[in-house]
Amino acid sequence: MVETEIAHGRAFLFAPVFLGLGAVLWFGAEQDPKPAIFRVLLFMGGVLTLMFRSRLPAVSLPAAAIALVAAGMWLAASETAHKATILLDSPVTVNLTGRVVSREAVAGGGFRYIVDVLETANPVLKRPPRRVALIVRARHATLADGQGIAGRARLSPPSGPAMPGLTDFAFSSYFQEIGAIGFFYGAPHPAVIDALPQNFRTGARAWISHLRSVIGERIRSIIPGDAGAFATAMVTDERRAMTRETAEALRLSGLAHIIAISGLNMALSAGIFFVGLRMVLSLHQGFAQSFPIKKLAAVGALAGVTAYYLLSGSAVSAERAWLMMSIMLIAVLIGRPSISMRNVALSALVILILSPSDVMGASFQMSFAATVALVAGYALLKDSGREDARPSALPARALLIKGWHFVWGIALTSIIGGVSTAIFSIAHFQQLALWGLPANLAAMPIVSFIVMPAGLLAMLLMPFSLDAWPLRIMGFGLELVIDVAKEVASWGGEGGAGLMPPYVFSLVVIGFLLLTLLKTRLRLAGAIIIAATLASTAILPGRSKPAIIVAEGGDLIGLIGARGIATNRERPPSFIFSQWRRALTTSAHLRPTMLRGVSGSGQRDKIRHRTLNADEEQAAQKEMTLVFSESEPDRFTCQEKAWCAARYRHGLSDEVRIVYAEDAAFIGIACQSADIIITPVRLRQSRCPTGSKGSKASDTGSRVSSGEVSAGRGTITRLLTATHLSRSGSITIRFEDGKADRMQIETARNNTIRPWTRHRLYDWRSDRFVDDSVETTSSQLSDSDE
Repeated sequence: MVETEIAHGRAFLFAPVFLGLGAVLWFGAEQDPKPAIFRVLLFMGGVLTLMFRSRLPAVSLPAAAIALVAAGMWLAASETAHKATILLDSPVTVNLTGRVVSREAVAGGGFRYIVDVLETANPVLKRPPRRVALIVRARHATLADGQGIAGRARLSPPSGPAMPGLTDFAFSSYFQEIGAIGFFYGAPHPAVIDALPQNFRTGARAWISHLRSVIGERIRSIIPGDAGAFATAMVTDERRAMTRETAEALRLSGLAHIIAISGLNMALSAGIFFVGLRMVLSLHQGFAQSFPIKKLAAVGALAGVTAYYLLSGSAVSAERAWLMMSIMLIAVLIGRPSISMRNVALSALVILILSPSDVMGASFQMSFAATVALVAGYALLKDSGREDARPSALPARALLIKGWHFVWGIALTSIIGGVSTAIFSIAHFQQLALWGLPANLAAMPIVSFIVMPAGLLAMLLMPFSLDAWPLRIMGFGLELVIDVAKEVASWGGEGGAGLMPPYVFSLVVIGFLLLTLLKTRLRLAGAIIIAATLASTAILPGRSKPAIIVAEGGDLIGLIGARGIATNRERPPSFIFSQWRRALTTSAHLRPTMLRGVSGSGQRDKIRHRTLNADEEQAAQKEMTLVFSESEPDRFTCQEKAWCAARYRHGLSDEVRIVYAEDAAFIGIACQSADIIITPVRLRQSRCPTGSKGSKASDTGSRVSSGEVSAGRGTITRLLTATHLSRSGSITIRFEDGKADRMQIETARNNTIRPWTRHRLYDWRSDRFVDDSVETTSSQLSDSDE
């Protein structure tokens, strides 16, 4: 059967698989692998492949696989070195002057500017990022691409994982070359800067960017509200103008794929261009008989989708879809099958060579998984002969058959797409859209027959100012899609799946690739692997949920108990908290009980650096003691803008006392009675003041590195500051065997030192990277910076 697979050309289909595997291995390593390793593997694999290519496939195929893996590692290393993005190390407020690269409308009014940083002041950053993304909410004169911009801005590093095991947004920011995110205080103003040297490339890029802005503003002026933002996203890929409510409804209903300029949008536009142009050319019988109108239509469709790709701002998802459609249309030109697994593999190879970091993203994985599954599924259906439908002599019956095939096609596409992307949705987003099938059955005819044709007609007529009516028709269709999304979302369409063990994802992906890429009965091995892996998740006990989660900034803490997640903030940041909920498969939120008094009065900035007088100290100590003795367990009680305290008991034989010190002045008091103290203030010290309970913490360093430390009153107090959390990232705490003195700490950074994590080790005071190693990462949570 292996020979049969090779004879059918299936070996080529695994070329992007092994190339992508090499990139995954390189990006997933804790430290940069030595270049000599993949250079030697690439050379040896290449030589063996050439030597035994025709004589001994049993040697040449494994050698080719090794060479492709090594090539993937080399491409990943090359891309990383080429980007060399500088990520900001810590939040800062600064006067910034830069050059506008692009702008995009955001929900609620305002714009998001991508800015090349030219100068910083008050303070001058020693290690400034080269490019930042900044939100402007205030009214201001809109600044064009290439224009200077200046103002007072708040900059923050790109977010790391919300908890260990979740998505690291710093990785994607690194490869998007965005070194910091933030916002302008008030309205920025134009700045006088040096003009960029003009050439064809920069001029064309500036013209296209300006055209995108003009088109987006034109669409929103004709189509108001979320429908206008939806239409703009489908045409120019500007997605941030849509309200959170509508975006969430689209996500819960499984219709969020319509927003992205991906395979669906590109296929519909190419199909409309191709069929429409072919129909127009066939109107003249003599022309149709003299010229290959099918190939001319393919050329026109290729030009159309290329223009669509350029207008989209060359987004990553649009780039993949454009490459795939271009290869398929070129196949029509040269008389080859346009929809084939070989063309999909060729598209994947091109993308992995140009941008290997894409392989780590959900967009790449889900789009290719859906495409591969659809091509394999319809090929299997075709081979079985079930797709053939005999023409009927009765027009009405023929129309019904075509209508049934259309509905069945949408249903089958939705089922195959949903099943094939499920594992990736769980791995990246910890959720599934349970009602995706009925939502797509209702929405896709609207998109296919109203939205996309009207949108393409509007783009063709826009230069002549005749686009108003097509845009209104497009807006009407999108309003219907939004109504469908909100209705389906109201059914409770979010299926939380939680974090899965890493082995489950790897084995299911292997099984999926075998099942879809192979042609003989060998593909059944893939089904067996998938079934066995999924069965193991039901049989084998999963890893227990953490007891405590601390966000990387130190300002949000979650206690995981039987009733849900208890936090130290009444309204936790939705960006982080929504990820916690999905990962922990719980929606219940226990808000803190708020105390009212004088100990937390005053302005926040002043509170964090003040000193308590004797009366304030005595009152705070009394309140904290009362909370620990009488408060509701597994829930925070907070003194506003000062401190929060909780006693955690869920599943423990003894309780653990936790204090969140928003004001660093209360740390000394907390040290006398707490087991864990967390503060969002950047402090140098990592121990409790001498004489407090925490004075016994001098011997914790070596034990923390192994994940096991003592805890409990009368032993050791753990002090976690923003300084330490910025280096470790978010953390989770577990207690082994339900014992409070058996604490396990897991950090999001997980001892990795890579270009997208190294900024965490930078110390702006000394202008150097802190000496760090695998052994000291965890111990920094208690003993660093002494």
